[in-house]
Amino acid sequence: MWLFCFGGWVLCSAPTDNIKGKGRALLLPHLGIVETRDGTIAVASAFPGHQEAVQDRDHKFLSKAVEEAYKGVDCGHGGPFGAVVVRNDEVIVGCHNMVLNNTDPTAHAEVTAIREACKKLGKIELSDCEMYASCEPCPMCFGAVHLSRIKRLVYGAKAEAAIAIGFDDFIADALRGTGFYQKANMEIKRADGNGALLAEQVFENTKEKFRMY
Repeated sequence: MWLFCFGGWVLCSAPTDNIKGKGRALLLPHLGIVETRDGTIAVASAFPGHQEAVQDRDHKFLSKAVEEAYKGVDCGHGGPFGAVVVRNDEVIVGCHNMVLNNTDPTAHAEVTAIREACKKLGKIELSDCEMYASCEPCPMCFGAVHLSRIKRLVYGAKAEAAIAIGFDDFIADALRGTGFYQKANMEIKRADGNGALLAEQVFENTKEKFRMY
């Protein structure tokens, strides 16, 4: 079980024997990822108080997307991808990949989050919302983000992290160099600092546990 809280020790706690191989996840002490005495993994906040507020805010919400990514794999619902929709500093919905659970190849984390947010808010455009995704969106998800009018997209891992464990390699190439990012009427950025690295660790820590086909 992956648990997240913010303030002091944050981000996650999970039994190591549920993550990789014979009970050892890939630990990164320099990022504050350590194995505790009870055999769980803990991730300390890597942002000192003097860091810019926006970076700390992005880290907080991206962490929730990372939590969803782990949750989806633990539940057997789909691939290691998570997304949250935020409005006015409040998480409206948090979702993960549901492709296997729903027998639906379009049930990616971002698409699922958009669907649920629209239902919850009772509208089809999310121009006052932001999305935090654990990984760089695929073309389908990026299109859904654009159509929903989300004003800001922050992602953690680059598409190459997903490609490395077997996901389609056209995902990154389909968007980069085409001008899609530049033409989109939204702010698009990769998370700064350790937030991006923690998101990339999702793929390493779940690759022995998750198989799409």
